[in-house]
Amino acid sequence: MSDISTTEPRLAHFPVSFFASVMGVSGCATALHAAGLPGLSVIALALTIALFLALAAAYALKALRHPKAVAAEWQHPVKLAFFPAITISLLLIAVALTPVMPGLARIIWMVGAVGQGGLTLAVLSNWIGHRAFQQIHISPAWFIPAVGNVVAPIAGVTLGFPETSWLFFSAGLIFWVVLLVLVMNRLIFHDPLPGPMVPTLAILIAPPAVAFLAWLQLNGGVLDSFARVLYSAALVFLGLAMTQAGKLRRLRFGLSHWAMSFPVAALTLATLRFAALTDSIAHVWAGTAALILLCGIVTFLIFATLRAMLRGEICRPEHPFPKRPIHGVN
Repeated sequence: MSDISTTEPRLAHFPVSFFASVMGVSGCATALHAAGLPGLSVIALALTIALFLALAAAYALKALRHPKAVAAEWQHPVKLAFFPAITISLLLIAVALTPVMPGLARIIWMVGAVGQGGLTLAVLSNWIGHRAFQQIHISPAWFIPAVGNVVAPIAGVTLGFPETSWLFFSAGLIFWVVLLVLVMNRLIFHDPLPGPMVPTLAILIAPPAVAFLAWLQLNGGVLDSFARVLYSAALVFLGLAMTQAGKLRRLRFGLSHWAMSFPVAALTLATLRFAALTDSIAHVWAGTAALILLCGIVTFLIFATLRAMLRGEICRPEHPFPKRPIHGVN
């Protein structure tokens, strides 16, 4: 029997999860700007835009030539959650562009916001629709569609959309609480995450870290009690994610490793902002260390992805997602 990878075009297996890389690189660009490194930030921003355009073109071509493959991803219980990564990428590009090209950032933000709202409703409709999901289908990646809405206020307030930003923030915060309960229930009371999904544990850090940044934008930059709760929650989830770091060393590289980049970027930005608001030297050093770590992670992921592409290890058929839990898989 011939290998399916030799009989099917690689484009048909181009994954929508690839857009998580745009989120990571854009977060790095914004963090570099926040750290007072505008030159490096512009370079990272240019890379972000080029990466997004390349991925968008590739996925659009996939949609034209292999619509059934796109439909299969939409029906997949895990891959479905990555579709809003496309519009979140646009919102993050708008964040990075706001200090240098606010006019263009405003246009990109509006496109991203409309798309994010539509995809959020579409994914939620799919979740509560005719199809029954099982506990094994839940992973931290489920935060992306709904909780990703808290990204919108970071640039939205500055660009002149305060009320819309409140709407997105409210939606993201509500679904963070709901999904956090579901995800923690799955992690505690059910089988461990399959190996390829372990890097997504880092996503737990992102919602409170991004919500902290968004809340500061919405309340005029005041570091109040709620802002402190959000930032502290991000640190709690950082600690939780670090307890599972040992498993990463045993994993073969895959695109799911990009799930680590944006949460680290969000926490870096939150720490730098917290340091600026409190004049805390400890947080300045922590933010600097986090920025160095972030740049190292993104650089490693870029080279690891290019190497995997050259080896033909990306855009290949995957095993179907199990319908029932597989005991002992981690």
